[in-house]
Amino acid sequence: MKILIIGAGGREHAIGKKMADSPLVETVYCAPGNPGMKKDGIQPVTIAETDHDALISFAKEKHISWTFVGPEVPLLNGIVDDFMAADLKIFGPTKRAALIEGSKSFAKQLMKECQIPTAESQTFNDYELAIAYIKEKGVPIVVKADGLAAGKGVVVAMTMEEAVQAAKDMLKSHRFGESGSQIVVEEFLEGEEFSLLAFVRGTEVYPMVISQDHKRAYDLDKGPNTGGMGAYSPVPQIPEEMINEAIETILKPAAQGMVEQGRSFTGILYAGLIATVDGPKVIEFNARFGDPETQVVLPRLVNDFAQVIDDLLENRSIELEWSQGDFHVGVVVAAEGYPATYETEMVLPDFSDEPHVQVYYAGVAEKEGRLVGKGGRIYLVEAKAETLEQAQKFIYEALRRKETTKTFYRHDIGNKALKLVKEKSSAKR
Repeated sequence: MKILIIGAGGREHAIGKKMADSPLVETVYCAPGNPGMKKDGIQPVTIAETDHDALISFAKEKHISWTFVGPEVPLLNGIVDDFMAADLKIFGPTKRAALIEGSKSFAKQLMKECQIPTAESQTFNDYELAIAYIKEKGVPIVVKADGLAAGKGVVVAMTMEEAVQAAKDMLKSHRFGESGSQIVVEEFLEGEEFSLLAFVRGTEVYPMVISQDHKRAYDLDKGPNTGGMGAYSPVPQIPEEMINEAIETILKPAAQGMVEQGRSFTGILYAGLIATVDGPKVIEFNARFGDPETQVVLPRLVNDFAQVIDDLLENRSIELEWSQGDFHVGVVVAAEGYPATYETEMVLPDFSDEPHVQVYYAGVAEKEGRLVGKGGRIYLVEAKAETLEQAQKFIYEALRRKETTKTFYRHDIGNKALKLVKEKSSAKR
């Protein structure tokens, strides 16, 4: 098979590498991809993910078996609809189905209708009404841009001043443009966050193993929200019963609800969840793989990934198998200044002599035969080991050896779970 992946980041690098590992796959193309992907045999294609006509022409010219869509923007632009209209196989939700990510107010309405547990909320496009609601509810409170904002349109306001400023930034200063012309204000939920993804085909839901992302820029969950600074899997502090409850009360009703609304969902459904004292509740839905969750979840898939997608596209049943007993950790290296204005052009180190880590590239370019930084999140370093502590050690030792100027990374990815593992170990003694 020849596979085309749409996208350019670390998520697409991980998807492409897993596809390339399949004996069924002859070639993996990625449009536009990035030069770091070439280290794993993925072929970047200089076509923008928004240029549907050029992508369709490429897929026909190269006799692509099927296309896999990584990011949310092409999905909401209707790339799946366009490929299907051109009689090309493609894996991902249609434009109508992708609205579960494209509009938080739509997702909230779906959850209400399907009785899916989530935070209490109200939607506003009027600044004064939003402020009145915020003052009535008090802080902490969460303010979200209704549309896409690259993972940065969520403010967890711990003070009234922060909450008012967030509403002002979105509704008055138009910080996120059209995406913030409407906001969702919701209650703050206490608990551990976790990401539960699933392959979905209509009402069929095939859950993946869970992971935990780290959204804040700096150690100890300080600083602004980002697209994600690191992740790990498994997440031992989330009990199996909680995961099973989330599958039954969240994922399955969401898939069923989308079918009933005439928005049948085929693709990757991502549920960002929080484990509360009342059970799992939804923070957000996404219509695709998460980044950086993909980089620690996909390596745990024992099945042939290309075969899984082919089976889903051909309406065959699937049975997923996941590796047990290992911990996977991923740490993002970001450019100084991210998520605001950031540094670029720094020369990146070569990790080929580091035997215990895998590097997934994102915001990179090629200059005089070397990779240089060009994006906010530059690359992610992933490792697996029998213990969480060992996986962390592999990564952080490699990062210390490959220190890069004008970059930063968090030093505490996985520490919440590590603390729990140590506490359990002490209790047994």
